[in-house]
Amino acid sequence: MKIAELHNIFLQNPSVSTDTRKINENDLFFALKGDNFNGNQYALNAIDKGAAYAIIDEEEFAVHEKTILVDDVLSTLQKLANFHRHYCSAKVISLTGSNGKTTTKELIYAVLSKEYRTIATKGNLNNHIGVPLSLLNITPDTEIAIIEMGANHQKEIEFLSSIAEPDFGYITNFGKAHLEGFGGVEGVIKGKSELYDYLLKNNKVIFMNADDPIQKEKLGQYVLKYGFSTVDSKFYTITMTTADPFVRIKVENIDIKTQLIGAYNFTNCCAAIVMGKYFNVALEQIKEGLENYLPDNNRSQVLEKNGVRIILDAYNANPSSMTAALENFANLRATTKLLFLGDMFELGDTAPEEHQAIADLAKQLGFENTYLIGENFFTVDTDCQKFKTFETLSEFLKKYTIPADATLFIKGSRGMALERIVTHI
Repeated sequence: MKIAELHNIFLQNPSVSTDTRKINENDLFFALKGDNFNGNQYALNAIDKGAAYAIIDEEEFAVHEKTILVDDVLSTLQKLANFHRHYCSAKVISLTGSNGKTTTKELIYAVLSKEYRTIATKGNLNNHIGVPLSLLNITPDTEIAIIEMGANHQKEIEFLSSIAEPDFGYITNFGKAHLEGFGGVEGVIKGKSELYDYLLKNNKVIFMNADDPIQKEKLGQYVLKYGFSTVDSKFYTITMTTADPFVRIKVENIDIKTQLIGAYNFTNCCAAIVMGKYFNVALEQIKEGLENYLPDNNRSQVLEKNGVRIILDAYNANPSSMTAALENFANLRATTKLLFLGDMFELGDTAPEEHQAIADLAKQLGFENTYLIGENFFTVDTDCQKFKTFETLSEFLKKYTIPADATLFIKGSRGMALERIVTHI
């Protein structure tokens, strides 16, 4: 079946599913394969549950009139998404980076949706499957689509760009994330920059932080660029007035009081402000969008439980984001500070030195109550308390009384699931 024919079917059934546990009536089921599953085997189950059609790539499962046999299901999904992206008239903004992608995406959405019919990547559906699914959420009346792109190896962003074909792009930063897959920091810079390479090649618009020396050096004079501390005159001058703990921003004579913690979120807000200005969103609407955005899903959340203030940033971690977070926490005013840090994953051979560096930084910043969790942190040379597993930490917390006036900071890679600490408070 040609992609144009499949797209006509999609227009009649504009909802896609890849999981039979979440099938809705009239979904198109794409029978994807993984290391431990074969979606073809669930095609009939999907149809029984109400799927309009099941797209499969193994002939032996083409036993129902509602199955559509293709050469490769994943490739078909990606081609369909690209076809649909051009069928609709929405402008596509793509963003990537080592840290802050999802928060920045949500802030841009909060601002642009004030003026435009806007869709954005849901959660972190930002890989070779998530990007196509996000593009298929574009509707004929969508004006702007914000597509997040994640990667952990070379050429992945290049490939995702070929699917989304963005009109605009932004890289949040280059940090020490996925070092194992990218082959070091230089590999991260090269891999993430594939978004800018695509945009430059196709004469599209790049938004960039000209205060970032890496981006400034790479892009030089060839693109529309802006800084955050002093923005080009056709944009706003943006300053951060405080971040203790919430980021406060001044734009012209307007004060914006966000619900985001951490000075590192200032640049994320700036990206949303500048894009809002570029797309002619009124400053009052930009202010409303940013002030109403409330982080969730363990990303820079501020909680209070039994009198204890908790800064929960346990969605993910890498050396760059961990360093920024610790420096920010050191500057916050609090009577008693407790630091719970979990292992950082995907660092390859650099894991020992990167974990040691974070332990040393915690000591250097003067934290007196630091608790390190995970196999990597357990091997560092430090006088901080170390726990090889979460279970051993859990046993400790059952006997430990956290001071009522304490402020806790919790951060670690997603696999550490450190949000579980909150249950012990």
